[in-house]
Parts: sequence; C-alpha cells; structure tokens
Amino acid sequence: MSRLFRFPNPVNDAAARTVALGVVAMSVLALVTSWAWLLIPLTYGFVARVAAGPTLSPLGQFATRVAAPRLRAWHKSVAGPPKRFAQGIGAVLTLTATITWLSAGFSSARWVLVPLIGAASLEGFIGFCLGCTAFGWLIRLGVVPEAICAECGDLSARYAAAGFRVGDNS
Repeated sequence: MSRLFRFPNPVNDAAARTVALGVVAMSVLALVTSWAWLLIPLTYGFVARVAAGPTLSPLGQFATRVAAPRLRAWHKSVAGPPKRFAQGIGAVLTLTATITWLSAGFSSARWVLVPLIGAASLEGFIGFCLGCTAFGWLIRLGVVPEAICAECGDLSARYAAAGFRVGDNS
C-alpha cells in the first residue's frame, strides 16, 4: 500500500509538462463551454497526483505511459518534492473552484481557474513551474527543511534550466 501512495523522485519533466498542458486544456474547455462538471475530474486529478503521483491519475498515466516516452528528446529528470508541492497548490485551487461552483455557481468559480491556467501554461509551454519556485523560496526562508530537497533551494539552477537569466543570489 505504501508503494501505491508515493510520489516519484525524480520526475520526468516531459510528463510533468504534459500533465500541465492537459490541465490547461481542461480548464480552458470548462471556461469556454461553461461545463462546470469538468472541475470534478480536474480536482480528482490533482488530489490523486498529490497522494500517489501519476499512479491514480488518468492524466498522469497518459503523461507517463503515452506522451513522455514519445518525447524522449525532452526528457529531463527534475526533483519530485517541488512538483508534489505544485500539484498541492493545484489541488487547493481546483477544490476551491469546485466548492465555489457547488455553493455559489460556476460564474463565481470560473475566476479560480484563471490563476490555475496561468501557472499550468507557464509549466506546460515554457517549463517554468511557479509551485516549484515557491517551494525553493520556502526552503530558503527555512519554512521547509532543506533536507527534503537539497537541490531545490538553489533557485538560480532552476531558473537557468528553464532558460531564464538570473543575477547573483548572494
């Protein structure tokens, strides 16, 4: 059972970006069509990925078993803990949107999808993970113990890997 509920470390970046693009597609589809019911699989997917990585997530399974093997040229291993943290942020956002939809209607809930689409677009299209960056800042501030992910506290390496120019961090 503990093998089922574990998050991979490292994570295949091509798979993570594929999941992000799937989240963008589903979220945009929900906004354009007003299909509020799409919040349910979105929320489930994030909660499942936080709990067990791609194991219980249909989108995660597609990303790891179908898409990522075909994107071998883009394969890069990245640290798992920040990706799990980012999935947790997505879970909070989609759970908030779902609760808002059920209590106040989709016209209110749709606004919660906007930051989700923005963050997932950054990850999916250019490989910049806002949740991962926040995780790195939390390590640097001492909120998250560095032992959880030693390489995660070095934000300059993450920015450089994503193609962003970074100044001196000292």
